[in-house]
Parts: sequence; C-alpha cells; structure tokens
Amino acid sequence: MRCWLIILALLVTSFQINAGARSCCNCLPKGIKASDVVSLTSPKQIPGKAGNVITVERKLAELKAHCKRGKLVDGSGRQIYFFPMTGCWGNPPENYQEILDEQSRKLAQLRKRYTVIEMTCNPSGMLIP
Repeated sequence: MRCWLIILALLVTSFQINAGARSCCNCLPKGIKASDVVSLTSPKQIPGKAGNVITVERKLAELKAHCKRGKLVDGSGRQIYFFPMTGCWGNPPENYQEILDEQSRKLAQLRKRYTVIEMTCNPSGMLIP
C-alpha cells in the first residue's frame, strides 16, 4: 500500500510540474512562441562554455512565469511584456542613434510597470558584427 502512495504522489507531482510549464505558455501573446529566441549567451559570459540559446520557454521558467486571469505574470505577480529590440542593421540608417534612444526611452517606461523580456532583433540569436 505504501508503495502505491509513493507512486501516486510522484505522478501527481510530475503532472503539476508539467501542467505549470504548459500553463505559462497558454497565455503567450500573439506572435510569440515558446521556442522563439530571446538572446544568446556568448562564450565570454560563461567561461569554458559555448554560446547558449535562451528561448522564451527557458526565460519564462527562470522568471517562474504563470498565467493569472489570462495574463502572463512572473513569480511575483508582475505582468510580463515582450519587447522586440531594434538594431540588427548590417548598415545602420543615418538616424540609428535616434532610433536606439527612442527604444531606450520606451524600455524605461515599460520597466516601471512590467517585467520586460527583450526579444533579440535577430531570430537566430547570433550577434551581428
């Protein structure tokens, strides 16, 4: 009997963990997928390691994200906002600094209200030289 209780407890725990992981992705905004690239860690950031792709799913797990009343929130209940970054130019436009300054202003405003996930402007996650 005790063995069955342990197995049942493990199954329930496993179901809750999997349901939690799926539930956060059920309320992703349109156009955002769990497999989308957020960023890429460079080997310089983690000595001895190759670059690592950070996906939306991984970032949300780090933030302990979940759905609350149909909105995606972090572990402390703050709503999550996905912000598409600008600046992946091979040859930047003349007004590139103005564009980047405006982006910084928008990010500062959003961070006052949301947990902001900055989405790379390059879906491969690789930095453009």
